[in-house]
Amino acid sequence: MNTTARFRAALHFKPVDRLPVVEWAPWWDETIERWYGEGLPRLLKTVAEIQDYFELDPLWQCWISPYKKEAPEVPKHCPGFIENRQDYLDFKKKYLFPHPAFDYESLAGWPQKHQAGEITIWLTLNGFYWFPREIFGVERQLYAFYDQPELMNEINQDLLEFNLRALQEFNTICKADFMTIAEDMSYRSGPMLSENAFDQVLLPAYRQLIPELKKAGMVAMMDTDGNVMPMMSWLEKAAFEGTLPLERMAGNDLQVIRQQHPNSVLIGGFNKMVMNKGEEAMRAEFENLYPVMTQGGYIPGVDHQTPPQVSLQEYRLFLSLLREYCNRAGKEMQLK
Repeated sequence: MNTTARFRAALHFKPVDRLPVVEWAPWWDETIERWYGEGLPRLLKTVAEIQDYFELDPLWQCWISPYKKEAPEVPKHCPGFIENRQDYLDFKKKYLFPHPAFDYESLAGWPQKHQAGEITIWLTLNGFYWFPREIFGVERQLYAFYDQPELMNEINQDLLEFNLRALQEFNTICKADFMTIAEDMSYRSGPMLSENAFDQVLLPAYRQLIPELKKAGMVAMMDTDGNVMPMMSWLEKAAFEGTLPLERMAGNDLQVIRQQHPNSVLIGGFNKMVMNKGEEAMRAEFENLYPVMTQGGYIPGVDHQTPPQVSLQEYRLFLSLLREYCNRAGKEMQLK
Protein backbone atom coordinates (compact mmCIF):
# COMPACT_ATOMS: atom_id res chain seq x y z
CA MET A 1 0.00 0.00 0.00
CA ASN A 2 1.18 3.55 -0.61
CA THR A 3 1.23 6.25 2.06
CA THR A 4 -2.08 7.87 1.09
CA ALA A 5 -4.02 4.62 0.69
CA ARG A 6 -2.68 3.20 3.95
CA PHE A 7 -3.61 6.27 6.00
CA ARG A 8 -7.09 6.49 4.48
CA ALA A 9 -7.73 2.79 5.03
CA ALA A 10 -6.66 3.09 8.67
CA LEU A 11 -8.98 6.06 9.19
CA HIS A 12 -11.88 4.09 7.75
CA PHE A 13 -11.38 0.93 9.85
CA LYS A 14 -10.13 -1.08 6.88
CA PRO A 15 -7.27 -3.63 6.96
CA VAL A 16 -3.79 -2.33 6.16
CA ASP A 17 -0.43 -3.95 5.49
CA ARG A 18 0.79 -1.99 8.51
CA LEU A 19 -0.47 0.98 10.46
CA PRO A 20 0.87 4.40 9.39
CA VAL A 21 4.09 5.39 11.14
CA VAL A 22 3.63 9.13 11.61
CA GLU A 23 4.46 11.99 13.91
CA TRP A 24 1.29 14.02 13.79
CA ALA A 25 2.48 16.74 16.22
CA PRO A 26 5.74 18.51 15.20
CA TRP A 27 8.43 18.38 17.84
CA TRP A 28 9.03 21.15 20.37
CA ASP A 29 11.71 23.63 19.30
CA GLU A 30 13.59 22.76 22.51
CA THR A 31 13.48 19.08 21.58
CA ILE A 32 14.92 19.69 18.12
CA GLU A 33 17.61 21.95 19.58
CA ARG A 34 18.62 19.18 21.97
CA TRP A 35 18.76 16.67 19.12
CA TYR A 36 20.96 18.98 17.04
CA GLY A 37 23.46 18.66 19.86
CA GLU A 38 23.11 14.87 19.78
CA GLY A 39 23.63 14.33 16.07
CA LEU A 40 20.52 15.49 14.22
CA PRO A 41 21.86 17.37 11.16
CA ARG A 42 21.34 21.11 11.61
CA LEU A 43 20.50 21.53 7.94
CA LEU A 44 17.15 19.85 8.69
CA LYS A 45 14.75 22.69 9.47
CA THR A 46 11.24 21.93 8.20
CA VAL A 47 8.82 19.33 9.52
CA ALA A 48 8.88 17.55 6.15
CA GLU A 49 12.69 17.37 6.19
CA ILE A 50 12.75 15.91 9.70
CA GLN A 51 9.98 13.45 8.82
CA ASP A 52 12.08 12.24 5.87
CA TYR A 53 15.19 11.95 8.05
CA PHE A 54 13.40 9.65 10.49
CA GLU A 55 11.77 7.75 7.58
CA LEU A 56 8.28 8.55 8.82
CA ASP A 57 5.27 8.34 6.54
CA PRO A 58 4.86 11.90 5.19
CA LEU A 59 1.98 13.71 6.89
CA TRP A 60 1.61 17.28 5.61
CA GLN A 61 -0.58 19.73 7.49
CA CYS A 62 -2.19 22.89 6.12
CA TRP A 63 -3.51 25.11 8.93
CA ILE A 64 -5.66 27.88 7.48
CA SER A 65 -5.65 30.79 9.91
CA PRO A 66 -8.39 33.44 10.09
CA TYR A 67 -5.72 36.08 10.78
CA LYS A 68 -4.19 38.33 8.16
CA LYS A 69 -0.39 38.35 7.87
CA GLU A 70 -0.15 41.73 9.58
CA ALA A 71 -2.15 40.59 12.65
CA PRO A 72 -0.31 40.61 15.99
CA GLU A 73 0.91 37.24 17.20
CA VAL A 74 -1.37 35.60 19.74
CA PRO A 75 0.60 35.35 23.02
CA LYS A 76 0.90 31.94 24.69
CA HIS A 77 -1.54 32.59 27.51
CA CYS A 78 -4.14 34.38 25.36
CA PRO A 79 -4.65 37.68 27.23
CA GLY A 80 -6.86 38.76 24.33
CA PHE A 81 -7.33 41.76 22.07
CA ILE A 82 -10.99 42.77 22.53
CA GLU A 83 -13.50 43.50 25.27
CA ASN A 84 -16.66 44.49 23.38
CA ARG A 85 -18.32 44.57 19.97
CA GLN A 86 -16.68 47.80 18.81
CA ASP A 87 -13.28 46.37 19.69
CA TYR A 88 -14.16 43.29 17.66
CA LEU A 89 -15.31 45.26 14.63
CA ASP A 90 -12.13 47.33 14.66
CA PHE A 91 -9.92 44.24 15.10
CA LYS A 92 -11.82 42.35 12.42
CA LYS A 93 -11.40 45.14 9.86
CA LYS A 94 -7.65 45.39 10.42
CA TYR A 95 -6.57 41.83 11.11
CA LEU A 96 -9.13 39.12 10.36
CA PHE A 97 -10.42 36.94 7.51
CA PRO A 98 -7.92 37.36 4.67
CA HIS A 99 -8.76 37.15 0.95
CA PRO A 100 -7.65 34.70 -0.35
CA ALA A 101 -7.85 32.53 2.73
CA PHE A 102 -4.25 31.27 2.42
CA ASP A 103 -1.11 31.46 0.33
CA TYR A 104 -1.77 29.23 -2.66
CA GLU A 105 1.95 28.96 -3.43
CA SER A 106 2.49 27.21 -0.08
CA LEU A 107 0.70 24.17 -1.53
CA ALA A 108 2.81 23.93 -4.67
CA GLY A 109 3.39 20.28 -5.50
CA TRP A 110 0.93 18.94 -2.93
CA PRO A 111 -1.74 17.73 -5.40
CA GLN A 112 0.79 15.82 -7.49
CA LYS A 113 2.37 14.09 -4.49
CA HIS A 114 -1.05 13.27 -3.06
CA GLN A 115 -2.31 11.84 -6.34
CA ALA A 116 0.84 9.70 -6.52
CA GLY A 117 0.10 8.34 -3.04
CA GLU A 118 3.26 9.84 -1.52
CA ILE A 119 1.72 11.99 1.24
CA THR A 120 -1.25 12.25 3.56
CA ILE A 121 -2.86 15.70 3.65
CA TRP A 122 -4.27 17.07 6.89
CA LEU A 123 -6.30 20.28 6.97
CA THR A 124 -6.81 22.31 10.17
CA LEU A 125 -9.25 25.15 10.80
CA ASN A 126 -9.63 27.31 13.91
CA GLY A 127 -12.66 26.33 15.94
CA PHE A 128 -15.54 28.12 17.60
CA TYR A 129 -14.16 27.82 21.11
CA TRP A 130 -10.48 28.34 20.22
CA PHE A 131 -10.87 31.48 18.11
CA PRO A 132 -13.06 33.57 20.47
CA ARG A 133 -10.73 32.61 23.31
CA GLU A 134 -7.75 34.00 21.40
CA ILE A 135 -9.33 37.36 20.66
CA PHE A 136 -11.26 37.79 23.94
CA GLY A 137 -8.64 36.26 26.20
CA VAL A 138 -9.31 33.22 28.39
CA GLU A 139 -11.21 34.86 31.24
CA ARG A 140 -13.23 37.32 29.13
CA GLN A 141 -14.27 34.55 26.75
CA LEU A 142 -15.69 32.43 29.58
CA TYR A 143 -17.69 35.41 30.84
CA ALA A 144 -18.79 36.23 27.28
CA PHE A 145 -20.75 32.97 27.04
CA TYR A 146 -23.13 34.57 29.56
CA ASP A 147 -22.52 38.33 29.36
CA GLN A 148 -22.10 38.79 25.58
CA PRO A 149 -23.75 35.81 23.86
CA GLU A 150 -24.78 37.93 20.87
CA LEU A 151 -21.17 38.93 20.27
CA MET A 152 -19.98 35.33 20.69
CA ASN A 153 -22.51 34.26 18.07
CA GLU A 154 -21.49 37.08 15.73
CA ILE A 155 -17.81 36.14 16.00
CA ASN A 156 -18.56 32.49 15.33
CA GLN A 157 -20.83 33.29 12.41
CA ASP A 158 -18.01 35.30 10.86
CA LEU A 159 -15.58 32.46 11.52
CA LEU A 160 -18.01 29.93 10.04
CA GLU A 161 -18.29 31.97 6.85
CA PHE A 162 -14.50 32.26 6.64
CA ASN A 163 -13.98 28.53 7.26
CA LEU A 164 -16.51 27.61 4.58
CA ARG A 165 -14.81 29.95 2.12
CA ALA A 166 -11.38 28.61 3.08
CA LEU A 167 -12.61 25.06 2.56
CA GLN A 168 -13.98 25.93 -0.86
CA GLU A 169 -10.68 27.57 -1.86
CA PHE A 170 -8.63 24.66 -0.51
CA ASN A 171 -10.70 22.11 -2.40
CA THR A 172 -9.87 23.79 -5.71
CA ILE A 173 -6.23 22.85 -5.11
CA CYS A 174 -6.02 19.83 -2.78
CA LYS A 175 -8.12 17.06 -1.33
CA ALA A 176 -7.35 16.43 2.33
CA ASP A 177 -7.63 12.97 3.83
CA PHE A 178 -8.70 14.21 7.24
CA MET A 179 -9.10 17.47 9.07
CA THR A 180 -9.11 18.81 12.59
CA ILE A 181 -11.01 21.70 14.08
CA ALA A 182 -8.64 23.20 16.66
CA GLU A 183 -10.49 23.77 19.92
CA ASP A 184 -8.54 22.77 23.08
CA MET A 185 -11.71 23.06 25.14
CA SER A 186 -10.85 20.42 27.73
CA TYR A 187 -8.25 20.14 30.45
CA ARG A 188 -7.25 17.47 32.96
CA SER A 189 -10.62 17.36 34.71
CA GLY A 190 -12.69 17.53 31.55
CA PRO A 191 -14.37 20.23 29.45
CA MET A 192 -14.01 23.91 30.27
CA LEU A 193 -17.61 24.64 29.36
CA SER A 194 -20.97 23.06 30.06
CA GLU A 195 -22.82 20.87 27.61
CA ASN A 196 -25.52 23.55 27.46
CA ALA A 197 -22.95 26.18 26.41
CA PHE A 198 -21.59 23.73 23.83
CA ASP A 199 -25.09 23.16 22.46
CA GLN A 200 -26.08 26.82 22.39
CA VAL A 201 -22.91 28.45 21.07
CA LEU A 202 -20.79 25.85 19.25
CA LEU A 203 -23.12 23.13 18.00
CA PRO A 204 -25.00 25.27 15.44
CA ALA A 205 -21.71 26.19 13.73
CA TYR A 206 -20.45 22.60 13.75
CA ARG A 207 -23.67 21.41 12.15
CA GLN A 208 -23.13 23.76 9.23
CA LEU A 209 -19.39 23.16 8.78
CA ILE A 210 -18.96 19.42 9.33
CA PRO A 211 -21.33 18.25 6.55
CA GLU A 212 -19.29 20.32 4.08
CA LEU A 213 -16.08 18.70 5.31
CA LYS A 214 -17.56 15.25 4.82
CA LYS A 215 -18.80 16.16 1.34
CA ALA A 216 -15.18 16.96 0.50
CA GLY A 217 -14.18 13.44 1.57
CA MET A 218 -12.45 14.35 4.84
CA VAL A 219 -12.71 12.55 8.16
CA ALA A 220 -13.76 15.35 10.54
CA MET A 221 -11.98 15.33 13.91
CA MET A 222 -11.71 17.62 16.91
CA ASP A 223 -8.32 18.58 18.33
CA THR A 224 -8.74 19.14 22.05
CA ASP A 225 -6.10 18.61 24.71
CA GLY A 226 -6.85 17.30 28.18
CA ASN A 227 -9.51 14.77 29.14
CA VAL A 228 -11.91 14.36 26.24
CA MET A 229 -13.76 11.34 27.65
CA PRO A 230 -16.68 13.30 29.19
CA MET A 231 -17.14 15.08 25.84
CA MET A 232 -17.18 12.12 23.46
CA SER A 233 -20.97 12.04 23.24
CA TRP A 234 -20.98 15.80 22.56
CA LEU A 235 -18.64 15.29 19.63
CA GLU A 236 -20.82 12.54 18.21
CA LYS A 237 -23.87 14.80 18.52
CA ALA A 238 -22.01 17.37 16.40
CA ALA A 239 -21.10 14.64 13.83
CA PHE A 240 -17.39 14.64 14.58
CA GLU A 241 -15.87 11.31 13.57
CA GLY A 242 -13.04 11.28 16.07
CA THR A 243 -10.50 13.16 18.14
CA LEU A 244 -6.84 13.68 19.00
CA PRO A 245 -4.36 13.89 20.83
CA LEU A 246 -5.82 11.73 23.66
CA GLU A 247 -3.34 12.79 26.33
CA ARG A 248 -2.73 9.92 28.73
CA MET A 249 -1.67 12.10 31.67
CA ALA A 250 -5.09 13.77 31.52
CA GLY A 251 -6.78 10.42 32.16
CA ASN A 252 -7.81 9.37 28.66
CA ASP A 253 -8.12 5.58 28.40
CA LEU A 254 -8.21 4.48 24.76
CA GLN A 255 -9.59 1.05 25.49
CA VAL A 256 -12.51 2.53 27.45
CA ILE A 257 -13.12 5.15 24.75
CA ARG A 258 -13.18 2.47 22.06
CA GLN A 259 -15.56 0.28 24.09
CA GLN A 260 -17.96 3.16 24.67
CA HIS A 261 -17.54 4.82 21.27
CA PRO A 262 -16.60 2.02 18.85
CA ASN A 263 -16.93 4.13 15.69
CA SER A 264 -14.70 7.01 16.80
CA VAL A 265 -11.44 7.55 14.93
CA LEU A 266 -8.53 8.06 17.33
CA ILE A 267 -5.06 9.52 16.74
CA GLY A 268 -2.26 9.83 19.30
CA GLY A 269 -2.63 8.32 22.76
CA PHE A 270 0.96 7.17 23.44
CA ASN A 271 2.06 8.55 26.80
CA LYS A 272 4.96 10.89 26.04
CA MET A 273 6.04 10.76 29.68
CA VAL A 274 7.39 7.21 29.29
CA MET A 275 9.56 7.99 26.27
CA ASN A 276 12.65 8.58 28.41
CA LYS A 277 12.01 5.63 30.75
CA GLY A 278 13.58 2.89 28.64
CA GLU A 279 12.43 0.09 26.38
CA GLU A 280 10.48 -1.84 29.01
CA ALA A 281 8.29 1.16 29.87
CA MET A 282 7.71 1.99 26.21
CA ARG A 283 6.82 -1.61 25.40
CA ALA A 284 4.33 -1.66 28.28
CA GLU A 285 2.65 1.43 26.84
CA PHE A 286 2.46 -0.12 23.36
CA GLU A 287 1.02 -3.31 24.84
CA ASN A 288 -1.67 -1.24 26.51
CA LEU A 289 -2.55 0.39 23.18
CA TYR A 290 -2.19 -2.73 21.04
CA PRO A 291 -5.78 -4.05 21.35
CA VAL A 292 -7.04 -0.75 19.90
CA MET A 293 -4.34 -0.80 17.21
CA THR A 294 -5.73 -4.07 15.85
CA GLN A 295 -9.32 -2.79 15.64
CA GLY A 296 -8.79 -0.16 12.95
CA GLY A 297 -9.76 3.48 13.12
CA TYR A 298 -6.70 4.22 15.26
CA ILE A 299 -3.34 5.71 14.29
CA PRO A 300 -0.91 5.49 17.21
CA GLY A 301 1.48 8.30 18.02
CA VAL A 302 2.78 10.54 20.77
CA ASP A 303 -0.09 12.06 22.74
CA HIS A 304 1.33 15.49 22.02
CA GLN A 305 4.70 16.87 21.00
CA THR A 306 7.77 14.87 22.05
CA PRO A 307 9.21 16.75 25.06
CA PRO A 308 12.84 17.89 25.32
CA GLN A 309 13.49 15.38 28.11
CA VAL A 310 13.63 12.71 25.37
CA SER A 311 17.08 12.18 23.86
CA LEU A 312 17.66 11.49 20.17
CA GLN A 313 18.64 7.91 21.04
CA GLU A 314 15.46 7.41 23.07
CA TYR A 315 13.37 8.80 20.22
CA ARG A 316 15.00 6.39 17.78
CA LEU A 317 14.09 3.55 20.14
CA PHE A 318 10.50 4.81 20.30
CA LEU A 319 10.30 4.83 16.48
CA SER A 320 11.74 1.33 16.29
CA LEU A 321 9.06 0.06 18.67
CA LEU A 322 6.35 2.04 16.88
CA ARG A 323 7.28 0.36 13.59
CA GLU A 324 7.34 -3.05 15.26
CA TYR A 325 3.85 -2.69 16.74
CA CYS A 326 2.42 -1.06 13.60
CA ASN A 327 3.65 -4.02 11.56
CA ARG A 328 2.26 -6.54 14.08
CA ALA A 329 -1.11 -4.83 14.15
CA GLY A 330 -1.33 -4.76 10.35
CA LYS A 331 -0.62 -8.47 10.10
CA GLU A 332 -3.22 -9.27 12.75
CA MET A 333 -5.83 -7.10 11.05
CA GLN A 334 -5.32 -8.96 7.78
CA LEU A 335 -5.91 -12.29 9.53
CA LYS A 336 -9.27 -11.25 10.95
